[in-house]
Amino acid sequence: MRFNSPYGIVTLTDERKAHILTFHPDVAHCLSRFAETLEHPDIAVASLHDSTVIICYRLLARRKKYLAIVVKVTRYPFILTAYLAKKPKRSIL
Repeated sequence: MRFNSPYGIVTLTDERKAHILTFHPDVAHCLSRFAETLEHPDIAVASLHDSTVIICYRLLARRKKYLAIVVKVTRYPFILTAYLAKKPKRSIL
């Protein structure tokens, strides 16, 4: 799967999708929200541990949680993982 984003076209590989569904099964219902989250995140945060990683957040009002998509920003950006969070991390871009 490929998605538009401010960081380029972001790829979700089958391997990363399997990881997300295995370790964060609650995200399965949110896969349809990946495109809008990556293209127009409510909040984007730089990782404190890796300067090439960005976390894109989108509020899911009905769930009262944020969909967080972790993107490795390289020449060919790709999704590392995704999860649901109660609140975004602090360091806003």
